Amino acid sequence: MNAGHDADHTADAAYGRALPGRKEVADLAEWVGIASVSSDPGRADDVRESARWLAGTLRRAGFLRAEVWETDGLPAVYGCRPAADSDAPVLLVYSHHDVHAVDPSEWRITPPFSPLRDGGRLYGRGASDAKGQVMCHLWALGAHTAEREAPTPAVTVKYLVEGEEEVGSVHLADLLSQHADDLGADVVMVSDSMLWSLDEPAVCGVVRGSVTATLTVRGARRDIHSGAVSGAASNAAFELCRLLDLLTDESQRITLPGFYDAVAEPAPALRASLDTLPFDLSAWQAETGTFAAPGEAGFSVPERLWTRPSAEVARLTAGRTDAPALGLIPAAASADLLFRLVPDQRADRVADQLRAWVEGHRRPGYTYDLDISSTISDPYRTPQEHPALAALHRAVGHAYGAPARSIGNGGATPAAQLARACDAPVLFFGTGLPGDRWHGPEERVEIRALSLGTRALTRFLGELDAGPGRAGPRRPRPR
Repeated sequence: MNAGHDADHTADAAYGRALPGRKEVADLAEWVGIASVSSDPGRADDVRESARWLAGTLRRAGFLRAEVWETDGLPAVYGCRPAADSDAPVLLVYSHHDVHAVDPSEWRITPPFSPLRDGGRLYGRGASDAKGQVMCHLWALGAHTAEREAPTPAVTVKYLVEGEEEVGSVHLADLLSQHADDLGADVVMVSDSMLWSLDEPAVCGVVRGSVTATLTVRGARRDIHSGAVSGAASNAAFELCRLLDLLTDESQRITLPGFYDAVAEPAPALRASLDTLPFDLSAWQAETGTFAAPGEAGFSVPERLWTRPSAEVARLTAGRTDAPALGLIPAAASADLLFRLVPDQRADRVADQLRAWVEGHRRPGYTYDLDISSTISDPYRTPQEHPALAALHRAVGHAYGAPARSIGNGGATPAAQLARACDAPVLFFGTGLPGDRWHGPEERVEIRALSLGTRALTRFLGELDAGPGRAGPRRPRPR
């Protein structure tokens, strides 16, 4: 495609029937039906089946390379469909095919791996996070080549779809190192994120990083009957709750010394977008299922989600969970902590701050153990001046018929890791919505979101090759 091409007319014509149609949704449902739960060792074969399914689908879609890459854990999938022009831009799409754990007893509409289309939604674990997002790229690539009336795309497209994202991407660094030549790209697109709404087009330009840790407090060698020691013994649960209460102050600011020193001001485009972003608290709470919206004082909900760091307790345990308490004082209590970070915080620095904070709050009569996960991640901000970001804004605006705003993403991704490994800017594109119930029962995806996403990505592939300099420098890469 060249800059003078009548892109609107041609793209609309090539789009033809609305994608995804019945066949495309059926294909996605087939993939969603594979129980690729990476956190369950008993599902390892299902994760491998999911990888084989995707590799086969890529081959049928015309990819010259479609391979299952084994790791010391669970497999990833690599695909490459080169452009005819060896100097064409190279786009690497990152996502994942593993899914979060399920409790089938909590699912009412349909079992988690028996996908069901109900009106404009497809229900099933992974329908939105993130198998539906991966399929959008495949559908868009097919529409793009149809638009060109050519057997090859205008840009070289590569996929890296890992199988361990839901367990912390524990072998992603190994994949990036071992396959550096295959993964070279001019632009990386992370496709594991959310939209703001189907009525407000927006492009994510910043994602938060994360530090996860487990804090365990022990007050005795074993659980003790309260009739023997109550009122004169250490209680690990009380001590843990004391620490958790001290983690934030009255304004809900995190109390780790130095924690806010590296928090950067949001990019001007994001700040301007947040100032005008329509936000209805009641509607947002209904979509997310929350009862209230507490948080750091002085900031709106969108600002807290995308421009401010946060701390959460993801799990809290003490005492017997498999039997009645029987009047016992628990010997130990644990909390799984999750810190979300923003530019320019560094995950390793925050981990050190958390260690120092725990050390500074020890009290006699207890032991404290802090286990920080090895899969911490840094926040990332797409370079605001990069032409590919402007191209994505144009593509999303075309799909929605209105200019795209700038937003962030509250979850963590390996964007910073990908940017360093590929020496390329990272963009973000997703079709998830706050109401899609990621990681919860009745996960679903809106078919309209997939349709708009496919339309935007079709346009983006053309925009990426729309003219010299439009999408940044082009560097020939090994295929």
